[in-house]
Amino acid sequence: MRIVAGRHRGARLEAPPGEATRPTSDRARQALFDTLTGGRFDIDLDDAIVLDLFAGTGALGLEALSRGAARAIFVEKDRAALAVLNRNIAHLKADDRSLVLALDATRLGRAREAASLVLMDPPYRQGLAGPALQALLAGGWLAPGALIVVEQAKDEALELPPGFDLLEDRRYGAARFLFLRQAVPE
Repeated sequence: MRIVAGRHRGARLEAPPGEATRPTSDRARQALFDTLTGGRFDIDLDDAIVLDLFAGTGALGLEALSRGAARAIFVEKDRAALAVLNRNIAHLKADDRSLVLALDATRLGRAREAASLVLMDPPYRQGLAGPALQALLAGGWLAPGALIVVEQAKDEALELPPGFDLLEDRRYGAARFLFLRQAVPE
């Protein structure tokens, strides 16, 4: 697994052994960031605050940092994944732009700072995306107009909690990316 583009392009990332952590493939990550930065959404990552929920290896947040994001906040609760995540951040010398929180992504509490981009890769088929989305709202983790991307299995359904609008649904191999925004009150 490598960083696909940007300042750290080609840098190898470590992954924990076993099946507990399932990193987003390089190909799917490339497609995701192409959609975010040059496709329909055309977001500017420069100076963005990125929240990587269920961070695992940190591949999504580190990819965002490589492409110019100002800061990344990584949320992960698994000890083995946290150790690898911290080593990946150190390997890329991104400590000064990274904050690692050893938290359950479905119980975030109050935000330290609001994110303009949320990248969420919960374990497949465990029903964690909905509770994590609710935790984002409840804790004030979303900056106005923030874009949220949820990765899940291509055949997995997501019961979208109130307060979110689905903007787009894309499939890449075994993965499915749902692009969301906080709903605007009527």
